[in-house]
Amino acid sequence: MGGRLRAASRLRTTAAGVLFCAAAGAAVAGLHTADLHRGPLPGLARNGAHVTVDAVVVSDPRRSRPHAGGAAHHRPAIVLDAEVTRVATGRMGAVEVRTPVLVLVSPDSHDDAWLRLLPTTRLRLSGGLALPDHPDGRIAAVLRVRGGDGPPVVAPPTGLQRFAGSLRAGLRTATDGLAPDARALLPGLVVGDTSRVPEDLQSAFEATDLTHLTAVSGSNLTIVLMLLVGPPGRALLAERGGAAPRLGVTLRGTAVLGGALTLAFVVVCRPEPSVLRAAACGLVTLLAIATGRRRSLLPALAAAVLLLVLYDPRLARSYGFLLSVLATGALLTIAPGWGRALRDRGVPARLAEPLAASAAAQAVCGPVVAVFAARASLVGVPCNLLVEAAVAPATVLGFSALAAAPVAPGAAEALAWCAGWPAGWIAAVARRGAELPGAGAPWPGGLTGGLLLAGVTGAVLLLVRNLSRRPLACAVCAVLLCLVIARPAPLGRLVTGWPPADWSYAMCDVGQGDLTVLAAGGGSAVVVDAGPDPAPADRCLRELGVTHIPLLVVTHFHADHVAGLPGVLDGRSVGAIQTTSLQEPEEQAEFVHRTAARAGIPVVSAVPGERRRAGPLEWEVLWPRQAPAPVSGEPNDASVTLLVRAAGGLSLLLLGDLEPPAQQALLRARPDLPRVDVLKVAHHGSAYQHPGLLAAVRPRLALISCGRDNPYGHPSARTLALLRAQGALVLRTDGNGSVAVGGSGEGLRATAEHGSAESLSGPPPEDRRPQAHGAGPVPRGRLGPWQPTPARRSRPRRRRRDRMTRRAPCPLRPSGVPRCPPRWSAPTSTGSVPSGRTGPTPRPSGRSRPGTLRRFRSRTSRSTCGRRSFWTSGGSRTRSSSVDAGASATNSTGRSPPC
Repeated sequence: MGGRLRAASRLRTTAAGVLFCAAAGAAVAGLHTADLHRGPLPGLARNGAHVTVDAVVVSDPRRSRPHAGGAAHHRPAIVLDAEVTRVATGRMGAVEVRTPVLVLVSPDSHDDAWLRLLPTTRLRLSGGLALPDHPDGRIAAVLRVRGGDGPPVVAPPTGLQRFAGSLRAGLRTATDGLAPDARALLPGLVVGDTSRVPEDLQSAFEATDLTHLTAVSGSNLTIVLMLLVGPPGRALLAERGGAAPRLGVTLRGTAVLGGALTLAFVVVCRPEPSVLRAAACGLVTLLAIATGRRRSLLPALAAAVLLLVLYDPRLARSYGFLLSVLATGALLTIAPGWGRALRDRGVPARLAEPLAASAAAQAVCGPVVAVFAARASLVGVPCNLLVEAAVAPATVLGFSALAAAPVAPGAAEALAWCAGWPAGWIAAVARRGAELPGAGAPWPGGLTGGLLLAGVTGAVLLLVRNLSRRPLACAVCAVLLCLVIARPAPLGRLVTGWPPADWSYAMCDVGQGDLTVLAAGGGSAVVVDAGPDPAPADRCLRELGVTHIPLLVVTHFHADHVAGLPGVLDGRSVGAIQTTSLQEPEEQAEFVHRTAARAGIPVVSAVPGERRRAGPLEWEVLWPRQAPAPVSGEPNDASVTLLVRAAGGLSLLLLGDLEPPAQQALLRARPDLPRVDVLKVAHHGSAYQHPGLLAAVRPRLALISCGRDNPYGHPSARTLALLRAQGALVLRTDGNGSVAVGGSGEGLRATAEHGSAESLSGPPPEDRRPQAHGAGPVPRGRLGPWQPTPARRSRPRRRRRDRMTRRAPCPLRPSGVPRCPPRWSAPTSTGSVPSGRTGPTPRPSGRSRPGTLRRFRSRTSRSTCGRRSFWTSGGSRTRSSSVDAGASATNSTGRSPPC
């Protein structure tokens, strides 16, 4: 009876404590929210007012991630957190406030001065206010400031911050002579200074779940405190390890010194969420040491989390803080049991403990990562195991260099050189792990994706538990996992169907940009453009098995075509880079030339009429013409345009980003343009297309490269209607992923990465090769000239083409859909088909795995519309396509549509 009463009393006490904590948290959160919206700043931000404020810097300045958007490669802005203490407007005068804001500084020549700012520095800033795009309760407004002549400093930082800043600067100076990756990574491992970490290395750390190494946390603080109190095992028993007993320091003195080290750790490493969590846990543990109480780390973690959330409720919405707490909790609760289980099954202790720790942290943090990153890493545990032995030496030597830098710079450089070896190993593991095809698997994002991954993780754990005593089954599972991660090209093609073995042309899904590949045989390919991002460019070329590029064609220098150049060059031999003659925009043109010079690759200019051959691949440069400027003065109209004949007679026209003025000029210069099998639609399928050019080449397959949910509205509904009116099957990377084309003539096939393979029926284009207009230089002897063939006499078609230029196949409504009689239903991508009539199946919203090849042959009939001939598919015998590409529509009787 007494036991039940004590249990009931403990339950009531626990419930009361939970309710009290919840009430306290709600009250503090309400006060913080009210404080966030107090004062005139939020109202001024809603109106987009221009203000002058006094602000205190509360974080280290950092660069935003650079990104390519359309024509420009946006330089990274400088971002810093600040607290506004005084705001001055024209009507209200000066008002004293305490409002957190995010300061965005536009790129300028004085970027270094802004980046050297330290916390507690007081600034007087003038700029425009705006509300945050994604309110998270952390800031009240965004202040956009021009770089100008540098930061307007009103008061310098405190002495403590200046000392911490000198330590961080000394560590950066000591690492200047290291290899690039070690130089960038070592300050991040020691004090969380990631200012030198390049974007590609940061992406590699994210893909391999190694970002916790650069987010300073409990492991770093543990190493610092071990110097004082010794290993954790001895500290839990008698606190007689480390330097404290050797110096004769008492338990309470040890706790005081440990607290001072912890506070110094926070100042030097900055009060990031993971640093605050580690510091709070350390202080609670040191308090237990000082009072002689039981040192249990789990209650210390709980107390630290409670105190920090009460102090700053915004931490409850921080993914970094949540991941830090979950990982620490897993190490304290799950990892010890898993480690014992592994040792019981014969795994060596030195391997069992890190394996259990990595697996436990991955199991509890993976679902949270899936919520905001929409991915699941398959190489996180192996990569963490590989770097486990290098983390401690790099951190200890790095802290030693940090401490020695102010007094002995030479010794600091020697220590940094020693720390550079393990730091370089960590960076190499991250890069190699991220390059594996199966490093990260796409996963649904949001709460649904997180719960789904949690369920899958639980099922995998149950499976592992049941198979743990069956060595053969475990070995088979391990081999299968390695195959999934390594994903050899033949196995991937067998399982997914991508890429097809006989592809001749591929359009890569690189987002809002262009990257296309022409197969030249034996792992060799001609690449046209590089896309806006190195990572997807490299991934696509690896999937296609491209190891040698005899020629890389840069159609023009807009960022969405050249920013991914480092990814194309990574690990591949390139014979030459061919560019357009117009060197604009200058910044992107200089980037291409600088990158090519660094790699030792010659750069040549495209010449109209120039012909080339690489293996079975032949092509002719049609545009730009030899003129001092493009027809419209725009870089788009100077795009290199290629007429290509691939293996098997497949004909292609690659238009770059040509606008209608240049398209019209091209048609006037080359009135004998033949019909082609494949058209790379100009400018990502924008609304600006010349109907006459589309009518002249009449492609059977039209490919559009565009990004999902892009802000430009690409592709245009009007362009899609024009292409389908010409009888073209339309595929687009925003819905179908990468697209590969193979075969020719009646056997022409298009395979989508996230769709099914389609066989295009109908008559092939005329077997006519482009005629020579001269030959250009052959770079490095990699490419041979295209042997001219006897010209065929072409029928005079200028008059007919002029008529087609004046008149589209059917008049267009303002929405871009052809205006045809009621008997014919114009194909659309999502519209319904009237009863009794044929039409394309609406494109599914989700993505599907590439299916097996579905061949179909549609009955074709020849009809005229606007004094031209075109091919239409028979209605009763045409199957619906599962991808966003409708063939030419017909009426229910199979006759061609009236016009």
